[in-house]
Amino acid sequence: MAELNEILGNERIKEHFITAVRHKKISHAYIMEGDKGSGKKMLAEAFAKILQCEGREITGLVESCGKCESCIQMEHHDHPDVIWVSHEKPNVISVEDIRTQINNDMAIKPYSGKWKIYIVNEAEKMTVQAQNALLKTLEEPPEYGVILLLVSNVNALLPTILSRCVQLNMKPVRDAQVKDYLMKTMQIPDY
Repeated sequence: MAELNEILGNERIKEHFITAVRHKKISHAYIMEGDKGSGKKMLAEAFAKILQCEGREITGLVESCGKCESCIQMEHHDHPDVIWVSHEKPNVISVEDIRTQINNDMAIKPYSGKWKIYIVNEAEKMTVQAQNALLKTLEEPPEYGVILLLVSNVNALLPTILSRCVQLNMKPVRDAQVKDYLMKTMQIPDY
């Protein structure tokens, strides 16, 4: 799993997350919009790792330590307080998915971390009923709850959802930046 400072591009979004952590102003809900493959999941995981890091509280740094139990759990994708919302139907996130995996679960305090983080990939697949079910949680979130909605098309979300979330728009990484990274870091020749 990549650290926030290792992720190429989207400097504005990374800076937003760093500032939020530094000033302890974490929003209860974020919408990360970008094309498929733009790095939404990678940024969401890196942000969740920083939030859950126990070592960060000791060092005072705004990055994950990579050594504490939370960081190790994040690396293995088995942190009990970071929930990837899943759905059985391929193109639909149902109201039942939202109720069981977010609404009912968020009422239970975090197991080991400071936060309970819910990552909803392809959130534009939520039905209108599912979005309305999520709305109640967005209106009255517990102080430890953070929801990250990853979308390719923000217009598929209800205006009431949009108004209650911080919207972050992903930008494509420039070709020159990718080429530079591949050549310098990965030692891949330019041909």
